[in-house]
Amino acid sequence: MKESITPRATDFSEWYQDVIDAADLAEHGPVRGTMVIKPYGYALWEATQKYLDTKFKETGVQNAYFPMLIPESFLKREEHHVEGFSPEVAVVTYAGGKELEEPLVVRPTSETIMYDVFSRWIRSHRDLPLLINQWANVVRWEMRPRLFMRTTEFLWQEGHTAHATEQEADERARQMLEVYQRFAEDVMAIPVIPGQKSESEKFAGALHTYTIVAIMQDGKALQFATSHNLGQNFAKAFDVKFTDESNNSAYVWQTSWGLSTRTIGGLIMVHSDDKGLVLPPRIAPIQIVIIPIWRDEETKEKVLKKTEELRDELSVFARVHIDARDGRPGEKHYHWEKKGVPIRIELGPRDVDNNTMVLVRRDNGEKILTEGKDFGKVEEALGDIQNNLYAKALARNEQKIKKVDTWDEFKQAIEDGFAVLAHWSKDAGVEQKIKEETKATVRCIPFNQEMESGKCVYSGEPSEGRVLFARAY
Repeated sequence: MKESITPRATDFSEWYQDVIDAADLAEHGPVRGTMVIKPYGYALWEATQKYLDTKFKETGVQNAYFPMLIPESFLKREEHHVEGFSPEVAVVTYAGGKELEEPLVVRPTSETIMYDVFSRWIRSHRDLPLLINQWANVVRWEMRPRLFMRTTEFLWQEGHTAHATEQEADERARQMLEVYQRFAEDVMAIPVIPGQKSESEKFAGALHTYTIVAIMQDGKALQFATSHNLGQNFAKAFDVKFTDESNNSAYVWQTSWGLSTRTIGGLIMVHSDDKGLVLPPRIAPIQIVIIPIWRDEETKEKVLKKTEELRDELSVFARVHIDARDGRPGEKHYHWEKKGVPIRIELGPRDVDNNTMVLVRRDNGEKILTEGKDFGKVEEALGDIQNNLYAKALARNEQKIKKVDTWDEFKQAIEDGFAVLAHWSKDAGVEQKIKEETKATVRCIPFNQEMESGKCVYSGEPSEGRVLFARAY
């Protein structure tokens, strides 16, 4: 492990890797592109699962599990789907000591395997809506791996629903996007931009793709989560039909929606600093670390007793850890600073005698002295840290997103590390040319963007409104 963290201004990519190493979140696996998620990093994923699983179930979604091996013929039933995923799929051709009669795809996503099952589960309008989610791993062969952000194998959840009407399906797709937005903003303290993907960027086989986009400290965009209105494309490919109230047969309307471990990469890139990881309290595995300080065995016993009492009292409203290891206090401070714990409490013999404690905030380094059992200040500090991190990220978004009106302004802004709001004619050919010349793509057509007539920044053709362009992870 490196002794120091590369400054963001020196090398943002190296800084990101250093923060992961310093916080002990993950490491590369033996197969290129794979990742070993360590306990502290996995605790962030567990917190993600806990929140989202609860919210999904509140909307009527049930969990299930489906096979990771998919017959290759399934993937080929929806032509846009197979075309979109073919460069990324891993295929099993040999197993059980012999060549397989039909190759098996290691799931890059589960639409095909799940909808074959749905065709047997759904018969009548009484079976609708069908609302299913699974927590799983998927494999998409990655040529440029980066821990959490892009790995060959990653963890995610994928929701899949079937409905009687197009309106119901679209409402569900947007509803789940709102769940993701609440998670990003309320738990991870990451402001996001909700919108619709362009035709070129939408999910392979979807009618519409909705997304929330987060802006990283370097100005690049991250697709935080997506929700797809699949229309009837997969229903027709897999013969997913139902009999309506008039006894007529019809194809269902479907959605799929997902969020993966790449959100942890976004969490790191949005909040962390040159000292290491910075975590919002609501997602932090440890919200408060208590560091007891002693001079000898007598003071050690007194301080540790008080520390344990304090932990028990604080644990009523917070996740608390005591670092009672031998070692210098300064080394412990640095250790937990790198791991991003929101509040550090230092407790020594004098604090015990005076019935005081010192709180140190990770987000801004502020020290807060409390007297007696003034735990209100501790709760208040946790809430303020959460709000402060969101406010800082929101202010950075405002600085990192520029409105531009000319092609020269566009190119310069992208080169300088900004995301841009610019007019675009919705021509896929123009979108491709912009990508080739600047490496920037349409990240989304924002929902809340005011409609305004203008001219496409590249072609000069008429435009109905601005869209968000950026280089992306």
